[in-house]
Amino acid sequence: MNEFPQILTIAGSDSDGSAGMQADLHTFFIRKVYGMSVLVAAVAGNSYGIHAAETLPLAFIEKQFEVLADDFKIRASKTGMLSDADLIDTVVAAYQKYDFGPLVVDPVITTKHGAQLLADSAFQALKTKLLPLAEVATPNFFEAQLLTGRTIDSEDEQRRAAYDIKKLGVKNVVVKGWHNQTDQDEVADYVLLADGRDFWLRHQFFNTTHINGTGDTLSAAIAAELGKGKEVAEAIEIGHDVTMTAIEHEIAVGHQFGPINHWASENI
Repeated sequence: MNEFPQILTIAGSDSDGSAGMQADLHTFFIRKVYGMSVLVAAVAGNSYGIHAAETLPLAFIEKQFEVLADDFKIRASKTGMLSDADLIDTVVAAYQKYDFGPLVVDPVITTKHGAQLLADSAFQALKTKLLPLAEVATPNFFEAQLLTGRTIDSEDEQRRAAYDIKKLGVKNVVVKGWHNQTDQDEVADYVLLADGRDFWLRHQFFNTTHINGTGDTLSAAIAAELGKGKEVAEAIEIGHDVTMTAIEHEIAVGHQFGPINHWASENI
């Protein structure tokens, strides 16, 4: 009983299916693990933007953790958007209480264009309470700058930012590279492992508006592979390949900012 890999996403629902919990569950399905969720919020949104959002009651969030722990053998978990300090505190307490495997933290602090999403109290809670629990953290370029106070204007600074984030208590760090310039050819993500090994993951830049859910997909794929017993470096490499393949093969959904194509990566 309970031997099939079961992976948990702790995230909000995105009603158009392009990001959040839905993107995580799409990814779990493609990576051939059984996905479960602790729902923390719900967003009314479409390809034009987010039009309303609600956070679920904290007691209900706690109950979801409790009932899952009573029944299932969750082998790895990941977090998505956690919008306020009380919510982060609730998730941290529950994760410390129950054995839900290694945690992948997608520290959703900014948009892909650098706009900060979290109030200062939530940012501090994420930085000081959630990140120290992370087996792997996957900040984007702007999030890495906020977490470290660095201006990342070179690969050397990107590397230094990863070391600074590791000092926060994160075991393994993926600092995603700059990817907002329409004339760039390459994106470089830097990986720093717990044992001090490091490497770069480089990929072609695709100038597309169909990139919703890329961070969710990367972190969910890493969690899925950790839950299947992969070593961290291999899990990160697979997550990178899954995400890049899904970006490269566009899917015609929505009128403006669309989702990535998870089906394209099912054979990786």
